[in-house]
Amino acid sequence: MSLPFLRPSLLRACQPCYRPQHLALRRLATEVPKPQPTPRPRPRRTNREVYRERNRNLLMYSSAVIIATLGVTYAAVPLYRIFCAATGFAGTPNVEGRFSADRLVPVTSARRIKVHFNADRAEALPWTFTPQQKFVTVLPGETSLAFYTAKNTSKQDIIGIATYNVTPDRVAPYFSKVECFCFEEQKLLAGEEVDMPLLFFIDKDMLDDPACRNIDDIVLSYTFFRARRNQQGHLEPDASEEVVQTSLGFGGYEHAPKSKQQ
Repeated sequence: MSLPFLRPSLLRACQPCYRPQHLALRRLATEVPKPQPTPRPRPRRTNREVYRERNRNLLMYSSAVIIATLGVTYAAVPLYRIFCAATGFAGTPNVEGRFSADRLVPVTSARRIKVHFNADRAEALPWTFTPQQKFVTVLPGETSLAFYTAKNTSKQDIIGIATYNVTPDRVAPYFSKVECFCFEEQKLLAGEEVDMPLLFFIDKDMLDDPACRNIDDIVLSYTFFRARRNQQGHLEPDASEEVVQTSLGFGGYEHAPKSKQQ
């Protein structure tokens, strides 16, 4: 392209302004677009691979169900005990909650209730175990302190575990223990003798329960067993299941919880 009406000096000055653009347009016009790569078709799986994947998924789901079932089974015993302690089922005393100040006020207008103390031990445990008092009389809402005495009469150190229950069992939801030695390992050295305190009160809600209006006597029973370790390494009473269930107050129940201590 020429510009005849321009002088050569001006033409040389203008050439750098339009020549690069002209070359860029020519380059774009002559370039051929590169072909896009076609995607590879997905390989078709064989029947064996499909069945293998299905079996793998089935194995994972089955394993998850088995693990969940084992977890629920392992937690069933402590959960059942928590339920019994919260509701008082089968004569299990209430051991938590209900300790607010307004509930620990004696109801002076109510009649006193006599609480009897009982102590038993398994034959395999060479201890003596007795209550220091036969009974105490308390008002609903009044705290009371009692003591048991245990002595190791053998020549070796022994660990014991105590179970407990309350009769009549309909009073159990209102029998609250602030401090006790039950379900805790008690290690006594050879020949050692210790006093075991028990701090409790009877909830005043008992007065509003029609089933408890004519109750004047309550029996609190403790049974000490020699301790052993189960497969999980936890301590449990070294006795037959029937004996332990009876000490817990479940002797007359067909579906009683296992006695393993978690």
